[in-house]
Amino acid sequence: MRILGIDPGLQTTGFGVVDVAGHALSYVASGVIKTTHLELGNLPARLKVLYDGIRELRQRYEPDEASVEIVFVNVNPQATLLLGQARGACVTALVSCDLPVAEYTALQMKQAITGHGRAAKAQIQEMVKRLLQLPALPRQDAADALGLAITHAHARASMNKLAEAHGLQRRTSGMYRGGRSH
Repeated sequence: MRILGIDPGLQTTGFGVVDVAGHALSYVASGVIKTTHLELGNLPARLKVLYDGIRELRQRYEPDEASVEIVFVNVNPQATLLLGQARGACVTALVSCDLPVAEYTALQMKQAITGHGRAAKAQIQEMVKRLLQLPALPRQDAADALGLAITHAHARASMNKLAEAHGLQRRTSGMYRGGRSH
């Protein structure tokens, strides 16, 4: 199983790819997609860079599933809206490649990686380095993305067992089929 983790950001989106074999994790790749070379006001062009970048990652690394951080409202509503649009471009790129997408909050990722939800960025970097036996600390955005992939690697088995045991299925009411709501 190969998992692609995405830490969305309008200027810098982190990505991390890990392989999972049983309980063993192995590092495949990580890095960032940057839009800083474009004008700040050119939102459509920035979103296209993110969309195209995610699709390229899908093609290059051929992940089986993806995990993306859920964005919450920050102090600055404008920044939250822009981040939400960046996240939307990333999720759209993933689902357009037919990848199943799991979503986790920053709190869930921090708890899964460090054991507590108020972990600092440096703690996440250090734990990701240890869990994946990396020679050096990954950059912050990439560490968060790798953390999301690791979180999904650990959580997906439990979630699948719960779904099987309780016959849980994704609800389709309120969802779109073929562009129409039903």
